[in-house]
Amino acid sequence: MAIHSHILHNGRLGTSGTSVFRPGQIGILAGWGIFTTLRVCNGALFAWERHWARLTRDARLINLQMPDPDEVQTDLLRLLDANEQTDCTLRLVIVRNSSGMWQDELSVATPVDVAAMTATSKEWGESVKLGIQPHARHAACEFSGAKVLSWAQNLSWAERAAQAGYDEVILLNEHGRVAECTSANIFAVVGSRVFTPPQSEGCLGGITRQILLELSGDGLTVEEKSLTVEDLCDADAVFITSTTRNLLPVREIAGRSLSGNTSVVSTLAARFDAFVGRDLAARPRVGAVAA
Repeated sequence: MAIHSHILHNGRLGTSGTSVFRPGQIGILAGWGIFTTLRVCNGALFAWERHWARLTRDARLINLQMPDPDEVQTDLLRLLDANEQTDCTLRLVIVRNSSGMWQDELSVATPVDVAAMTATSKEWGESVKLGIQPHARHAACEFSGAKVLSWAQNLSWAERAAQAGYDEVILLNEHGRVAECTSANIFAVVGSRVFTPPQSEGCLGGITRQILLELSGDGLTVEEKSLTVEDLCDADAVFITSTTRNLLPVREIAGRSLSGNTSVVSTLAARFDAFVGRDLAARPRVGAVAA
């Protein structure tokens, strides 16, 4: 999944081969920064305010100064225009520049760098196989739910999972309970009830997860509940969610096949699609802002 030809850096458009970061930036050296992955549909940024709220919360947690959200949104639309993209995936990164001995004059003058890029959305298939990674989340850590740039552990686990023939891996916390996957939240369906681990178990509060928790009603409930791997394997159905996956059924966990009753998953997916349509209807789109 290669990024498109134009990137955004501190409000300026450049090419993907442009050098935009320097060794004197502490955020590059130490992974001191935050990021989010946005879904672009019909030229609009889905759930933009929710993404910005999460970025702001995580920035406060790691003492990161935030730029102006309206300026960033305008710049992101300019990036979409430059890349001629209306349906894709967008990555927004905010990197801290100055702290301690590893900084330069430009780092001190510019507290953060803001960069963004787009890429063609990945095709995930119709269902996934999940492995299991014990002791992957420390639920008691205050940073456990923050989406920070220090992502090497997640990428390593995801790479190992792929080498073992899995699509993703379930991350367990220090208590042996389910937290999340490396880049997705996880849900279990039991009858007409849908459960997902609370953030106190060490999971990141994904945007799709957040929205699904608001879609209870009409005989179907979505709620938080601590889960074990056995709970998942005994469930009527299991699915994972993320910005790029929407709702994706799970067909196997560590070699154990799941029943795959997806009627509730289909109902929730339809509700989520309807929510997406409502959200996008009033948003600014590509072409509304001069490139």
